[in-house]
Amino acid sequence: MKVMIVVTHLLGSGHLARALILARAFQHAGHRATVVSGGMPVPVLDRGDVPLAQLPPLRSDGVNFAQLLDDSGALVEQKTLNARKALLLHRFDEIRPDVLITELYPFGRRVLRDEFTAVLMAADKLADRPLICASVRDILAPPSSPQKADKTHSVLARYYDAVLVHADPQVMPLDASWPVPDGLRSKLHYTGFMAPADTTPPHQTAGEGEIIVSAGGGDVGAQIFDTALRAAQSDARVWRVLIGGAQADQRIAQLRANAPANVIVEATRPDFRALLHRAAASVSMCGYNTAIDVLQAGCRSVFIPFDAGAEVEQTIRATALAKLPGIEVLRSADLTPDSLLSALRVLEHSPDRAPATDGFDGARETVRHVASLREQSP
Repeated sequence: MKVMIVVTHLLGSGHLARALILARAFQHAGHRATVVSGGMPVPVLDRGDVPLAQLPPLRSDGVNFAQLLDDSGALVEQKTLNARKALLLHRFDEIRPDVLITELYPFGRRVLRDEFTAVLMAADKLADRPLICASVRDILAPPSSPQKADKTHSVLARYYDAVLVHADPQVMPLDASWPVPDGLRSKLHYTGFMAPADTTPPHQTAGEGEIIVSAGGGDVGAQIFDTALRAAQSDARVWRVLIGGAQADQRIAQLRANAPANVIVEATRPDFRALLHRAAASVSMCGYNTAIDVLQAGCRSVFIPFDAGAEVEQTIRATALAKLPGIEVLRSADLTPDSLLSALRVLEHSPDRAPATDGFDGARETVRHVASLREQSP
């Protein structure tokens, strides 16, 4: 099969990370997969040998997902949006996929509906129509009104053959965050959680007994980074603060200038998952990928869910995970050096949690679901 995955990450890089994991799983199964990305480039992500076609990149203006910025930080112009749509259609014509997968859309990224609709229409009118699937994480941003949910369901009914839900319905069913009418329920295919294939930590000493702090880059994680530096002044352990994002170098320089001697400030590392296996604890937000990393490492963790604006996804996930031993949750409004140190002290006395091993084969299960659906399609 030829598979085309269309994704635009606007704030964090989780959507692109999942698209790449999925593409590698298709390739491992002998299929050809191409990722078409419309977000900012993220060099730290492992793309392996997955072909990645880059559209003119966009990002959101902080948590204002209705306002898009180009790679210079200026408000995006219509000519850029037109160029994105034209290039997306060109890639579609070039690949002529047997399977078209849209990451998050139409449950999100509705600000980019014009380009998504264009490629859906192009796929739908082909005589040899590709299988069309939506790919979503465990928790979605709940619709702000019944009308928005209805519009999403109309798009799904018109174009989509399946919705691939990368979760376990016994742990986090989609209707915990999104209304699921009967017409949508019949299209849901739960794949299990989707994690990178290699979870074995290499032999290394980095991370041993450390507090690993990660929260992306830029303004999104600023509160967590600044609080961690102040908390580390009263803690003898080594704290390793990992910075990502487009302006990582600038942020790293700023934090290093104010960091106590027991704090390492550096760029996001490709061996992040391995660090967690050796860490005393992790301090992070609670995005889908980070939560899976923590669970698979069995690492004690303080989650500070991203809750700016109307964001509730990470709070829902963190609240569910807090039922497990070795996980504490702090609301961003309650985050102070003292509250962070208090949460870490609680973790010191919490029972060990074994690394989770079951239910994380979502990428391979997705390939199996898609292959079966493609065989069944007329």
